[in-house]
Amino acid sequence: MSQRIFIVEDEADMADMLSHHLRVAGYSVESAASGRIALEMIRLQLPDLIVLDLMLPELSGLDLCRALRGDQKTRHIAIIILSARAEEIDRVLGFELGADDYVVKPFSPREFALRIRAVLRRQITREITDLMKVGDLVVDRSRHEVW
Repeated sequence: MSQRIFIVEDEADMADMLSHHLRVAGYSVESAASGRIALEMIRLQLPDLIVLDLMLPELSGLDLCRALRGDQKTRHIAIIILSARAEEIDRVLGFELGADDYVVKPFSPREFALRIRAVLRRQITREITDLMKVGDLVVDRSRHEVW
């Protein structure tokens, strides 16, 4: 079963390009163009990784990241912020809110695919030690919780 990536990007051309490259790399890909719709879909489908733009309609990427990290059901999902915001303060804030990586546009699709692979590899290592995931079932052995 391929790992699932969820793209939250309001620019259709960018979302299509990302989807294409990630599918070619062997990932299962879904997407949403607004933060609010993405939050609903992510809570239902629990992807392995989220690619998150910051400037989104309805709910900003930073607010979405905060909501995902604050929810017991979604806090374990890896998040890579992909944004045109290149200032240090933007990157720092993204990491402080819980992003696993921050990539500035424009970017190399090949490098981006490698960053995704690296984040997912770290996620698997973390899950082996604390979390066990089987389909939609997640067991946190250290907290004795199942969701």
